[in-house]
Amino acid sequence: MSNATLTPKSGSSLRGATLPKWFLWAVAAGSVAAGLGISAAAGLSSSIQWALIAAVLFVLGTYAISARVEGGRQAKDRVATSMVWVAFIVAVIPLASLIWATVKRGVKVLDGYFLTHSMGVVADAEPGGGIYHAILGTLEQVGIAAVISVPVGVLTAIYLVEYGRGKLAKAVTFFVDVMTGIPSIVAGLFILSTWILMLDMGPSGFAGSLALAILMIPVVVRSTEEMLKLVPNELREASLALGVPKWRTILKVVLPTSIGGITTGVMLAVARITGETAPVLLLVWGTDFINANPFQDAQESLPMYIYLQYSNSGGYGAAYDRAWAAALTLIAFIMILNLVARGIARWKAPKTGR
Repeated sequence: MSNATLTPKSGSSLRGATLPKWFLWAVAAGSVAAGLGISAAAGLSSSIQWALIAAVLFVLGTYAISARVEGGRQAKDRVATSMVWVAFIVAVIPLASLIWATVKRGVKVLDGYFLTHSMGVVADAEPGGGIYHAILGTLEQVGIAAVISVPVGVLTAIYLVEYGRGKLAKAVTFFVDVMTGIPSIVAGLFILSTWILMLDMGPSGFAGSLALAILMIPVVVRSTEEMLKLVPNELREASLALGVPKWRTILKVVLPTSIGGITTGVMLAVARITGETAPVLLLVWGTDFINANPFQDAQESLPMYIYLQYSNSGGYGAAYDRAWAAALTLIAFIMILNLVARGIARWKAPKTGR
C-alpha cells in the first residue's frame, strides 16, 4: 500500500464541528436574561428564584446547542462542566455575601481606637469602647490550647503511623474519630463539671483553653497522621539501613519531610477553635475589663464579645456596630491564619525537579 493512500485529503480534518470559546459566556448571558424575564412575568420577587431558573436554563441550553453542533458525547462533557461551574457559583455566593455584609457593617467603628481600647466603663448603649480585652483573651486562650494540643496530637499521630499495631492503636483511632465529631458544648460541659464544679477552680481563660484543646487535638491528630503517611517508606528504610535508630529516623527524616503539611493542619485547627463560643460562654464568662492573667478570673474573647454586644443591642445602636466590627476582626484573624498556613505549606513543600 502506498503512502498516498494513508494521507488524508487536502482540506479535510479529523475533528468535528466545535463551538467557539465565547459559547458558554453567551449561553450564560442568555440564561440570566431569560431567568429575569421569566421571574418578572411570573411575579417572582426573590433573587434566589430567578438565579435557580437561570442555572437550569444554562445547563439545558448548553446541552441542547452542543448536542446539535458537536454531538452527544461532547454535549455531555459540556453539561458536566456547566454543573461544576453552577455548583461553584452556588457555593461562592453565600460566602461572598457574608463577607460583604460583614465588611459593610463592620467598618463603621473599626479603627485604631477600637482595636486598642476595652469597654471599661462604657455602657452597651453608649458609643466608644473597643475590643482590646477580647483580642488579648482570644490570643491567650487559643495559644494555651495550641501549646496543650499540638504536642499531644503530633505524638499521638506518630504513634499511630510509626508504632501503632493491634487493639490499642485501633482503640486510639476509634476515640479520635469520636472526638472529631463531638459538639463544642460537650467539651465545655466536661471541663465545667471537672475543673470548675469538682475542683472548684472558678472561671478563667485557662478553663476555656482546656475545652478548646479537647476540640483541637483530634484535628491535629488526623491532619498529622495523613501527612506522615505521605512520607515514602523508602526514606525510612534508607535511614534504618544506615543503622540510624527509629526514633532518630522519625525526628530527622520523617518529621522534616512532612513539617509543611503538619504546620498547615495545626494552623487550620487553630482557626477552627478561634471562633468557638459555647466553651467560652460556660467557662470564661466574659468581662468588660482587661484581664491579662488567663489563670485567674473571667476573661473576654472575640466570639463572646460578639455574642454579648449583639444580644444587648436589640439590632441597632452602638453595640450593634461594635458586634459587626468584632466579627470583621475575627474573620480577618482567621483569614490571616489560613494564609500563613498556605504560605508555610508552600515554603516547606518538597522541591520537585532538578
